[in-house]
Amino acid sequence: MSKEFENVIRLYKNFSKVPSIVGAHLSRDTSRVTVKWTVRSTDRGKNTRFVSSYILNESLKVIADCGFGTDISNELLSAVSPNETYRAVIREERNQKDLKKQYLEVWSKNHLAHCIDLNALDLHGDVYADSEFGCLNWSQDESAIVYVAEKKLAKAEPYIVRKPAETPKSDSKETPRKGEEYIYRQDWGEQLVGKHASVIVVCKIESESFTVLDGLPEDWCPGQVRFTLDGKSVIGIAWSTEPRRLGLIFCTNRPGHVFTLSLEDDKALSRLSPEGMSVRAARLSPRGAPVWLQRVARGPHHAGHQLVTGNIAEAPLTVIVDLVQTVTRTDDGRDFHGIYSQSLPARCFSKDGKRIVFSTPQKNEIRSYVVDIESGGMVDVSIRRAAGSTSVLDVHDDVILAAHSSLTSPSQLYVARLPARGSEAEVEWMPVTSQPEVPAGLARSEVTYLQLEHADCADPVKSFSAIYLSPSVQGGSKLPLLVWPHGGPHSNFTNSYSFEAAFFNDLGFAILHVNYRGSTGAGEASMAFLPKRVGDADVKDCKLATETAVARFGLDESKLCLMGGSHGGFLVAHLSGQYPDLFKVVVSRNPVIDVASMFNSTDIADWCAVEAGFPFTEEGPPSEEQLLAMRRCSPLVHAHKVKAPTALMLGSADKRVPHYQGLEYARRLKANGVATRVYLYDDNHSLSSPLVEMDNLINAALWFLKHLDQ
Repeated sequence: MSKEFENVIRLYKNFSKVPSIVGAHLSRDTSRVTVKWTVRSTDRGKNTRFVSSYILNESLKVIADCGFGTDISNELLSAVSPNETYRAVIREERNQKDLKKQYLEVWSKNHLAHCIDLNALDLHGDVYADSEFGCLNWSQDESAIVYVAEKKLAKAEPYIVRKPAETPKSDSKETPRKGEEYIYRQDWGEQLVGKHASVIVVCKIESESFTVLDGLPEDWCPGQVRFTLDGKSVIGIAWSTEPRRLGLIFCTNRPGHVFTLSLEDDKALSRLSPEGMSVRAARLSPRGAPVWLQRVARGPHHAGHQLVTGNIAEAPLTVIVDLVQTVTRTDDGRDFHGIYSQSLPARCFSKDGKRIVFSTPQKNEIRSYVVDIESGGMVDVSIRRAAGSTSVLDVHDDVILAAHSSLTSPSQLYVARLPARGSEAEVEWMPVTSQPEVPAGLARSEVTYLQLEHADCADPVKSFSAIYLSPSVQGGSKLPLLVWPHGGPHSNFTNSYSFEAAFFNDLGFAILHVNYRGSTGAGEASMAFLPKRVGDADVKDCKLATETAVARFGLDESKLCLMGGSHGGFLVAHLSGQYPDLFKVVVSRNPVIDVASMFNSTDIADWCAVEAGFPFTEEGPPSEEQLLAMRRCSPLVHAHKVKAPTALMLGSADKRVPHYQGLEYARRLKANGVATRVYLYDDNHSLSSPLVEMDNLINAALWFLKHLDQ
């Protein structure tokens, strides 16, 4: 085994031990903080989730931590009741026959009060625990919980089937539906495979009785449900299923509704949001007023959101925070480009219900804000001890928990007391957790924000940004550069801790994260600029960012590398084809190669149309003009010019960018004499399951190192 190989393995192991904060919760009296973490476990081949607890004094200073962490890896969902009498858990385990089992557990302070086998009840399918639908919520009186699960599928059988003879003692059972075994059932696509139709389930704790709620239209799929304050209704989000279910995860443009559904006999249903909108994160203030995020249900997969409150059936909605075209200013004089977060903290209100605390990407960082619901006034309350990103995790009794990280420092939890109205800028943050240790090389690395603009350009949007991460350099040696555009394309990179970036940085690569025009967090004008210009404007932005970084930081021009996934893979394929003499080696993960052929195989056909510059529709005859436009913007048209050795990392279970895209590209490259290697994993679009992540990152590093030495 070579020293180079051993070093790659050593670095991967070192960084895999660094935990990340994924959640935090304040106790009712704010004296205890519970922190949820995740860490890679290479020997187990999976991620381990665990919790740790800390005790705060009245000044919010940590006075004790509560011993060792507790493994919660088999908990799908958990929720503490309002008065902290109970803790509910949805737990998933394997029985002796290796069959999956789900249980609802209710714990009191000192014992397991209830444990219910949900599979044995046979009332519904699997409980949903994903980020789109998943929820577990207590009623205020602690008598009931609500969650969302897969609707029970009616039994079906062949038209002709021999049955056992009936006897007088035979139990009456549901009559199977003949000839319905093979009816195609749409699901919600990438990472939501098998989720076809959701139902709301209410459990009365004391009696252990369950009710699957009816009263919603058949073409609504509910999720993100919680009780109203009086416990007589639930409020949630429902997505429309007609005319088809397009992929939901990472897509904030799917039509849906904010609704309330009565638990009383009348099953009264109210729709709070307007038609034609996509909605997310419905929350209830301490006063019972609903707020949520919304945007128009069409166009790019991600865009800015309005923060609104009200009930459209009673009066026009009140817009608390509106869309921002380019930039506006907060009350404390800082730039604000609009809301681009996909959710709100589960608890996000001040004690009096008059202010909301939330976080959102803003160009190169995640920033956190307090907004006054009545006036719309906003103050940036981000942690400013060091450059990086601040994400609010919990708000209770005017105390805020937030995680802070940067590309050079992993997640650290902070706590602050929310100042009085008008004094929010005086917020004082104090650490709860210690700073996780990282290799010394990463700690010495530097992060630089690049503000870039095309000169002599007639485009309505000319500027964009990039984040440059550089390892410490000794002896004046020139660094290789890893150019790394994000996917989406309507997402963005932020100065937040990244396992992948830290790994390549410690291998000696300078890293350039490009937030090209069309990235989120920079205003609606920039976001809306890119559709119809993909494969052109975004490629030019990456080229300008590369040239600027090479000139400014004295990088090795003979060692320029490309790495990207999804639309980032689309871009690195374009860059290696349009500038074949500039880039030395490429690693591409689940890349979009031919938009035209992807249109009929992806779970997001609308993406193909919108990014090529057309409204999405499947009505009427196919349009040759649109198919040609999709082909012309694709990197496939430049594949014959590629020279750089290219490794492709593909997921065989990818519903978003089917792996046939990458295989088609590999065949083209090989036919043209380009050194090509394909890795095909039994994984989805993200390639993030632990063993798959380990293999593709280590192989990517070895591919770069091998071909940079040639």
